[in-house]
Amino acid sequence: MKTHELWNVHFLNQIIDTMAEGLFTLDDQGIITSWNRAMEKISGFSALEAVGQGCDILQCSRCYGKQCPADIEKCGVMRHGRTEAKECFVRHKDGYDVPVIKNARLAKDTRGHILGIVETITDLTDLSLARKREEDTRRQLKEAFRLGNIIGRSPGMQNVFEAIRAAADSRATVLIQGESGTGKELVAKAIHYNTSENQRPLVTVNCSALSETLLESELFGHVKGAFTGAHKDHMGRFEQADTGTVFLDEIGELTPYMQVKLLRVLQEREIERVGDTKKRKIDIRIIAATNKNLTELTRQGAFREDLFYRLKVFTIQIPPLRDRKEDIPLMTEHFIRKTEKRENKSIKGMSPRAMKQLMAHPWPGNVRELENAIEHAFVICAADYISETDLPAEIRTAADDRKQAATTGWSRESATPSLTRETLVELLNQCHWNKAEVARRIGKSRTLVWKLMKKWEIPLQSDKKS
Repeated sequence: MKTHELWNVHFLNQIIDTMAEGLFTLDDQGIITSWNRAMEKISGFSALEAVGQGCDILQCSRCYGKQCPADIEKCGVMRHGRTEAKECFVRHKDGYDVPVIKNARLAKDTRGHILGIVETITDLTDLSLARKREEDTRRQLKEAFRLGNIIGRSPGMQNVFEAIRAAADSRATVLIQGESGTGKELVAKAIHYNTSENQRPLVTVNCSALSETLLESELFGHVKGAFTGAHKDHMGRFEQADTGTVFLDEIGELTPYMQVKLLRVLQEREIERVGDTKKRKIDIRIIAATNKNLTELTRQGAFREDLFYRLKVFTIQIPPLRDRKEDIPLMTEHFIRKTEKRENKSIKGMSPRAMKQLMAHPWPGNVRELENAIEHAFVICAADYISETDLPAEIRTAADDRKQAATTGWSRESATPSLTRETLVELLNQCHWNKAEVARRIGKSRTLVWKLMKKWEIPLQSDKKS
């Protein structure tokens, strides 16, 4: 070989060795002929160890889904001429897998004769670590915004999470307050199941679902013959929950008599079955919940003050959904994935316009209403994303009312006080003089619309020619 040719080869080898990517070559028999420094670093094999070996020393997870063939003619690169750059793993000399992007191409001379194969390896270790950190961060964020089945990133819900954790390791009585549909029962379960002794029983009783007599028997139990139909002794919910927790939902619905009975349980930690005189000691923690203002009920004399103070040892206030709308996207994603599993139907998410409607809705039914809205959308949606037309009618109607308020100055909340002759005429025009539709929009009766039209001398039909 001439001097200038040797210099060119030496110069080329230096260029190859400075590459950040791993590069090696194979001859037409599949034997490694060169191995740059990046390959030494990625694989752990030095050039002296690799050159003269087959490429199966890398144990690549790709290779067209097969082990590296002993016969070079069976090699996929030989048959296809090249491979697409794809992520895979190669085995390091020390036995662990290295994530890489591997690419290979067949090299030929000017006459089409095969010279060999050129392969490049890009080390993805740093990228893989970055992805893992991102996944860990996402998981930690998800955990930070979730406790059991309760989801929220808003400051109000973070306060609820802190309160749940504080109550979980205590046996103190807890009072959960919040509007209907905010998830009071979920909070009660989170308190119980996050305790270090969550194998203890949790018994739930809805105080508004039973009459006073049935509720007394359900809570305290009864003895045989206590009343007609009491054919045998019956253990009540308080006894069933011994050493555990009783969740009393809708505590504000208790009658005065049952309030006295519950007060005695809280004070003495003992019960008497209906028709029995024997006192039975119980070890229970009570969690109560209500959507009513117990302070106001106490002021009115409808709820015992001494019971109220016994219940509110530790209070958790759940904010309504309208006060924590930043939680809506997170909860919507959760309900979509939850419904997706149950319905076996794939939905990627919400369209921007649909999400805008969800964010603007006042949510009088709170989280329960949001979950129902997503389930409703699943029934109708035939696309990848839920659109605004897939949402329940009341949400779409509320959105229409907001648009109406923006253009006419009218709103359902203000209704008749701000309804003027001009506004009514404008509504009639928009509804094509359909009085029933106008009545629906203003939330009043059709009779009132007729009376206002008569009062303001508005004709029954538009005087505009079609």
